[in-house]
Amino acid sequence: MRKEIKEVVTIPESIEAEVKDRVVTMRKDSATAERKFKVDIKKEGNSLIMHNPQATKKEKKLIKSAAAHIRNMISGLQKKYTYKLKVCFVHFPVSVELKSGELIIKNFLGEKVPRKAKILPGAEVKIEKDEITVSSHDKEIAGQTAANIENSTRIKARDRRVFQDGIFIIEKEKGKSK
Repeated sequence: MRKEIKEVVTIPESIEAEVKDRVVTMRKDSATAERKFKVDIKKEGNSLIMHNPQATKKEKKLIKSAAAHIRNMISGLQKKYTYKLKVCFVHFPVSVELKSGELIIKNFLGEKVPRKAKILPGAEVKIEKDEITVSSHDKEIAGQTAANIENSTRIKARDRRVFQDGIFIIEKEKGKSK
């Protein structure tokens, strides 16, 4: 059954928004967020409107998802998304360093070959002793970079109760301004 669907997302005054060919670009100071959508979006005043007079269930899902992504873009521009990870080891001391878009994990479980985790462009990574902080204006970039780091130290073919080494996400800070 087809229904009329209309989603309105209000943009704060401190953020500039521009819509061109289904691409939404938002700016605040020097930070920029850009995303392409599969839904028609119109800008009226200080709000973005996604409207379909005869929407199916699939189109409703697309409109609701687009509205959620736009809200995430707005909150990410107001305050960065931050993930904190902790380096944990029992016997072999693990060292972590940044090199050209990769996080290099040395001596993990005594391995000779270092493990590598990809850092996506747009993510800022800081290392302080045994804590790694990943932050970005884009929620998906920050989350995927943190997941890449955590997955690079996944232990396979060993008992997880005995081998508890790794890099684990310990805190997620949402981008909502307080």
